Amino acid sequence: MTEISESMLEMGAKARAAAQILATATPEAKTRALQSAADALLEAQDAILAANASDMEAGREKGLSGAMLDRLMLDAARLQGVAQALREVASQPDPVGAVISEWDRPTGLHIQRVRTPLGVVGVIYESRPNVTADAGALCLKAGNAVILRGGSESFHSSRAIHAALVAGLNAAGLPEDAIQLVQTTDRAAVSDMLRMVAHIDVIVPRGGKGLVGLVQREARVPVFAHLEGICHIYVDASADAEKARRVVVNAKTRRTGICGSAECLLIHRDIVDGLGAQIIADLVAKGVELRAGEGLQHLPGVVPAAPEDFGKEYLDMIIAAAVVEDVEGAMAHIRRYGSQHTDAVIAEDAGVAQRFFAGLDSAILMHNASTQFADGGEFGLGAEIGIATGKMHARGPVGAEQLTSFKYLVRGDGTIRA
Repeated sequence: MTEISESMLEMGAKARAAAQILATATPEAKTRALQSAADALLEAQDAILAANASDMEAGREKGLSGAMLDRLMLDAARLQGVAQALREVASQPDPVGAVISEWDRPTGLHIQRVRTPLGVVGVIYESRPNVTADAGALCLKAGNAVILRGGSESFHSSRAIHAALVAGLNAAGLPEDAIQLVQTTDRAAVSDMLRMVAHIDVIVPRGGKGLVGLVQREARVPVFAHLEGICHIYVDASADAEKARRVVVNAKTRRTGICGSAECLLIHRDIVDGLGAQIIADLVAKGVELRAGEGLQHLPGVVPAAPEDFGKEYLDMIIAAAVVEDVEGAMAHIRRYGSQHTDAVIAEDAGVAQRFFAGLDSAILMHNASTQFADGGEFGLGAEIGIATGKMHARGPVGAEQLTSFKYLVRGDGTIRA
């Protein structure tokens, strides 16, 4: 057994012990821990930003893409956002013990289904240091211990943020082992986590296709999958021009490096030379590279699309575009090339929007709204660990409530079964 494996098993044992304490921790204690962590985060702003500057410099030397560097970068405003997310999670109702449903049986039994922590969550993520805070906060709120394994790109930033979380736990009298950060960049630690079935109850991977694919292939621990954000936006013939132009530009360009960024534009055939041309001109003017399919290649500023340009997560100022016959054609395209993450329809025809909602099975479907809203904070969850695209247990933004399971509480009065 390697030293790393021994270290990981020790972390797992400590997390399991902490999870038993957290399962009965009071809502007040968890709230205090998160509020104190937010305070500690802002008090340590200079140290955190210095650590992030070190990561950014290493990232540039390593040749990270602009999108990856954007994900990695922290500044005072983003750090304020991280602290605010901690406070928002702290202010949410405590999910543990919440009654999901209850009923009486003719036998005299009263049955309740109530939320209960999952236990120990393992989170494996890449370059975003804010995931350290978001994942730690959400797991704590749900009564779970968590083992965090961040990417090497954000190693120093994540350690600095983790220190603030530990300060919050100490202030609330909760065990430090409730939120642990793997203190090595050795990839063997990831392999260990995936096999720690006695210590970890679920793994949440947050990163690119390579990371998620590795986790899904090798994990013996159950996985909440967060796959690529190959987000489509379909502009129907009934779309309002002003809404469509505003929404599409925002969906692609607000932040290109996030999983909610639009990666493919679908245009109804009847509006190609009207509204479609206007939207494409808007994107080109913003500096977006338009990889256009047949029926769009005559428009100024586009480049012809290759077959492999569809079904691709660019995370950059690039978008594929295609002409479709109607909403049915749009849905067929999305079913072929999408990742069941987030897809949007821009239409004033309510029937088209309803057909789009009913006919697709993406985790998030939007009508007349930017795909950039695919975010737990924007959904009112305070933060998220990721957008789960699987169909078992959690789906869509994974917040504190989604990090719980449930159990049945059955009460009788000397009741026996005939």
